[in-house]
Amino acid sequence: PGRISAKASEGAQQQPQQQQQQSGGQLRGRFYRSTSMADRSSRLLENLDQLELRVEAFRDAASAMEQEKEILLEMIHNIQNSQDMRHISEGEREELNLTANRLMGRTLTVEVSVETIRNAQQQESLLHATKMIDEIVNKLLDDLEDAKMRLMSLYGACTSDVPAGPIDQKFQSVVIGCAIEDQKKIKRRLETLLRNLENSEKSITLLEHQKSSVRQSCNSKQD
Repeated sequence: PGRISAKASEGAQQQPQQQQQQSGGQLRGRFYRSTSMADRSSRLLENLDQLELRVEAFRDAASAMEQEKEILLEMIHNIQNSQDMRHISEGEREELNLTANRLMGRTLTVEVSVETIRNAQQQESLLHATKMIDEIVNKLLDDLEDAKMRLMSLYGACTSDVPAGPIDQKFQSVVIGCAIEDQKKIKRRLETLLRNLENSEKSITLLEHQKSSVRQSCNSKQD
Protein backbone atom coordinates (compact mmCIF):
# COMPACT_ATOMS: atom_id res chain seq x y z
CA PRO A 1 0.00 0.00 0.00
CA GLY A 2 2.82 2.42 0.75
CA ARG A 3 4.41 1.88 -2.65
CA ILE A 4 1.12 2.42 -4.48
CA SER A 5 0.59 5.67 -2.59
CA ALA A 6 4.09 6.86 -3.54
CA LYS A 7 3.57 6.09 -7.24
CA ALA A 8 0.22 7.83 -7.16
CA SER A 9 1.84 10.84 -5.56
CA GLU A 10 4.62 10.90 -8.19
CA GLY A 11 2.02 10.63 -10.97
CA ALA A 12 0.06 13.50 -9.48
CA GLN A 13 3.21 15.64 -9.43
CA GLN A 14 4.10 14.74 -13.02
CA GLN A 15 0.67 15.76 -14.45
CA PRO A 16 0.97 19.48 -13.54
CA GLN A 17 4.53 19.49 -14.92
CA GLN A 18 3.34 17.93 -18.20
CA GLN A 19 0.48 20.41 -18.39
CA GLN A 20 2.90 23.29 -17.83
CA GLN A 21 5.24 21.94 -20.54
CA GLN A 22 2.34 21.54 -22.98
CA SER A 23 1.05 25.02 -22.15
CA GLY A 24 4.55 26.47 -22.55
CA GLY A 25 4.97 24.70 -25.87
CA GLN A 26 1.67 26.12 -27.10
CA LEU A 27 2.71 29.65 -26.06
CA ARG A 28 6.07 29.27 -27.72
CA GLY A 29 4.37 27.96 -30.85
CA ARG A 30 2.03 30.94 -30.94
CA PHE A 31 4.95 33.33 -30.43
CA TYR A 32 6.99 31.70 -33.20
CA ARG A 33 4.04 31.75 -35.58
CA SER A 34 3.42 35.43 -34.86
CA THR A 35 7.05 36.30 -35.52
CA SER A 36 7.03 34.30 -38.74
CA MET A 37 3.88 36.09 -39.95
CA ALA A 38 5.47 39.47 -39.25
CA ASP A 39 8.58 38.47 -41.22
CA ARG A 40 6.52 37.30 -44.14
CA SER A 41 4.45 40.48 -44.12
CA SER A 42 7.60 42.61 -44.05
CA ARG A 43 9.13 40.69 -46.95
CA LEU A 44 5.94 40.95 -49.02
CA LEU A 45 5.71 44.67 -48.37
CA GLU A 46 9.34 45.12 -49.41
CA ASN A 47 8.69 43.18 -52.62
CA LEU A 48 5.66 45.33 -53.41
CA ASP A 49 7.68 48.50 -52.83
CA GLN A 50 10.30 47.30 -55.30
CA LEU A 51 7.59 46.36 -57.81
CA GLU A 52 6.02 49.80 -57.46
CA LEU A 53 9.30 51.38 -58.54
CA ARG A 54 9.47 49.06 -61.54
CA VAL A 55 5.85 49.80 -62.48
CA GLU A 56 6.51 53.55 -62.46
CA ALA A 57 9.68 53.06 -64.50
CA PHE A 58 7.68 50.92 -66.93
CA ARG A 59 5.03 53.63 -67.32
CA ASP A 60 7.71 56.30 -67.80
CA ALA A 61 9.35 54.20 -70.52
CA ALA A 62 6.02 53.69 -72.26
CA SER A 63 5.30 57.44 -72.07
CA ALA A 64 8.71 58.14 -73.58
CA MET A 65 7.91 55.74 -76.44
CA GLU A 66 4.56 57.45 -76.93
CA GLN A 67 6.29 60.82 -77.23
CA GLU A 68 8.91 59.39 -79.58
CA LYS A 69 6.14 58.15 -81.87
CA GLU A 70 4.59 61.63 -81.97
CA ILE A 71 7.97 63.21 -82.73
CA LEU A 72 8.74 60.75 -85.52
CA LEU A 73 5.38 61.32 -87.19
CA GLU A 74 5.82 65.07 -86.96
CA MET A 75 9.32 64.93 -88.45
CA ILE A 76 8.17 62.77 -91.37
CA HIS A 77 5.25 65.13 -91.98
CA ASN A 78 7.56 68.16 -91.91
CA ILE A 79 9.89 66.60 -94.48
CA GLN A 80 6.97 65.89 -96.80
CA ASN A 81 5.83 69.50 -96.55
CA SER A 82 9.23 71.17 -96.55
CA GLN A 83 10.37 73.74 -99.09
CA ASP A 84 13.17 71.40 -100.18
CA MET A 85 10.55 68.95 -101.43
CA ARG A 86 9.16 71.68 -103.68
CA HIS A 87 12.53 72.37 -105.26
CA ILE A 88 13.34 68.92 -106.61
CA SER A 89 12.13 67.12 -109.68
CA GLU A 90 8.71 65.52 -109.72
CA GLY A 91 10.20 62.04 -110.01
CA GLU A 92 12.51 62.55 -107.03
CA ARG A 93 9.67 64.05 -105.00
CA GLU A 94 7.45 61.07 -105.75
CA GLU A 95 10.17 58.63 -104.72
CA LEU A 96 10.87 60.51 -101.48
CA ASN A 97 7.16 60.67 -100.67
CA LEU A 98 6.89 56.92 -101.13
CA THR A 99 9.74 56.43 -98.67
CA ALA A 100 8.20 58.90 -96.20
CA ASN A 101 4.81 57.20 -96.44
CA ARG A 102 6.43 53.82 -95.85
CA LEU A 103 8.18 55.13 -92.73
CA MET A 104 4.99 56.72 -91.49
CA GLY A 105 3.10 53.47 -92.01
CA ARG A 106 5.72 51.49 -90.09
CA THR A 107 5.64 54.04 -87.27
CA LEU A 108 1.85 53.79 -87.05
CA THR A 109 2.07 50.00 -86.64
CA VAL A 110 3.53 50.57 -83.18
CA GLU A 111 0.69 51.00 -80.69
CA VAL A 112 1.71 52.62 -77.42
CA SER A 113 -0.97 53.65 -74.94
CA VAL A 114 -0.52 54.76 -71.35
CA GLU A 115 -3.89 55.11 -69.65
CA THR A 116 -4.22 57.83 -67.05
CA ILE A 117 -6.24 57.15 -63.91
CA ARG A 118 -8.72 60.01 -63.48
CA ASN A 119 -11.61 60.82 -61.21
CA ALA A 120 -14.84 62.33 -62.57
CA GLN A 121 -13.68 65.92 -62.08
CA GLN A 122 -10.35 65.31 -63.82
CA GLN A 123 -12.13 63.63 -66.73
CA GLU A 124 -14.45 66.62 -67.11
CA SER A 125 -11.53 69.07 -66.96
CA LEU A 126 -9.67 67.13 -69.67
CA LEU A 127 -12.68 67.18 -71.99
CA HIS A 128 -13.12 70.91 -71.39
CA ALA A 129 -9.44 71.68 -72.08
CA THR A 130 -9.46 69.54 -75.24
CA LYS A 131 -12.58 71.30 -76.48
CA MET A 132 -11.00 74.73 -75.97
CA ILE A 133 -7.95 73.73 -78.03
CA ASP A 134 -10.04 72.09 -80.76
CA GLU A 135 -12.14 75.23 -81.16
CA ILE A 136 -9.01 77.25 -81.96
CA VAL A 137 -7.59 74.58 -84.27
CA ASN A 138 -10.84 74.49 -86.26
CA LYS A 139 -10.50 78.23 -86.93
CA LEU A 140 -6.86 78.17 -88.02
CA LEU A 141 -7.66 78.70 -91.68
CA ASP A 142 -10.00 81.60 -90.91
CA ASP A 143 -7.40 83.73 -89.12
CA LEU A 144 -3.95 82.21 -88.75
CA GLU A 145 -2.44 85.07 -86.76
CA ASP A 146 -5.32 85.24 -84.27
CA ALA A 147 -5.25 81.46 -83.80
CA LYS A 148 -1.53 81.58 -83.12
CA MET A 149 -1.95 84.30 -80.48
CA ARG A 150 -4.72 82.34 -78.78
CA LEU A 151 -2.68 79.14 -78.76
CA MET A 152 0.25 81.04 -77.26
CA SER A 153 -2.02 82.31 -74.46
CA LEU A 154 -3.11 78.71 -73.80
CA TYR A 155 0.49 77.54 -73.77
CA GLY A 156 1.42 80.34 -71.38
CA ALA A 157 -1.19 78.95 -68.97
CA CYS A 158 0.58 75.55 -68.98
CA THR A 159 4.17 76.61 -68.38
CA SER A 160 5.88 77.58 -65.15
CA ASP A 161 8.13 80.03 -67.01
CA VAL A 162 7.15 83.66 -67.35
CA PRO A 163 5.27 83.84 -70.66
CA ALA A 164 6.09 86.47 -73.25
CA GLY A 165 2.43 87.26 -73.88
CA PRO A 166 -0.95 87.10 -72.14
CA ILE A 167 -2.22 84.06 -70.26
CA ASP A 168 -5.66 82.55 -70.70
CA GLN A 169 -6.75 82.49 -67.07
CA LYS A 170 -9.86 80.42 -67.79
CA PHE A 171 -7.83 77.75 -69.56
CA GLN A 172 -5.30 77.75 -66.72
CA SER A 173 -8.01 77.01 -64.15
CA VAL A 174 -9.28 74.17 -66.34
CA VAL A 175 -5.83 72.63 -66.82
CA ILE A 176 -5.12 72.75 -63.08
CA GLY A 177 -8.14 70.48 -62.61
CA CYS A 178 -6.64 67.84 -64.92
CA ALA A 179 -4.48 64.91 -63.85
CA ILE A 180 -0.72 65.58 -63.87
CA GLU A 181 -0.11 63.28 -66.85
CA ASP A 182 -2.90 64.99 -68.79
CA GLN A 183 -1.38 68.40 -68.03
CA LYS A 184 1.89 67.25 -69.61
CA LYS A 185 0.09 65.92 -72.69
CA ILE A 186 -1.88 69.15 -73.12
CA LYS A 187 1.34 71.17 -72.95
CA ARG A 188 3.01 68.85 -75.49
CA ARG A 189 0.09 69.19 -77.88
CA LEU A 190 0.21 72.98 -77.71
CA GLU A 191 3.98 72.92 -78.30
CA THR A 192 3.47 70.77 -81.39
CA LEU A 193 0.71 73.02 -82.74
CA LEU A 194 2.78 76.17 -82.26
CA ARG A 195 5.82 74.53 -83.84
CA ASN A 196 3.78 73.47 -86.88
CA LEU A 197 2.31 76.95 -87.16
CA GLU A 198 5.77 78.47 -87.08
CA ASN A 199 6.94 76.12 -89.81
CA SER A 200 3.85 76.95 -91.88
CA GLU A 201 4.48 80.66 -91.50
CA LYS A 202 8.07 80.21 -92.64
CA SER A 203 6.88 78.27 -95.67
CA ILE A 204 4.30 80.92 -96.52
CA THR A 205 6.84 83.74 -96.08
CA LEU A 206 9.39 81.95 -98.25
CA LEU A 207 6.78 81.24 -100.90
CA GLU A 208 5.66 84.89 -100.95
CA HIS A 209 9.29 85.98 -101.21
CA GLN A 210 9.82 83.66 -104.16
CA LYS A 211 6.70 84.96 -105.88
CA SER A 212 7.87 88.52 -105.33
CA SER A 213 11.28 87.68 -106.79
CA VAL A 214 9.66 86.11 -109.84
CA ARG A 215 7.44 89.16 -110.36
CA GLN A 216 10.41 91.52 -110.07
CA SER A 217 12.39 89.40 -112.54
CA CYS A 218 9.52 89.44 -114.99
CA ASN A 219 9.11 93.22 -114.66
CA SER A 220 12.82 93.79 -115.21
CA LYS A 221 12.75 91.70 -118.37
CA GLN A 222 9.78 93.65 -119.69
CA ASP A 223 11.61 96.93 -119.04
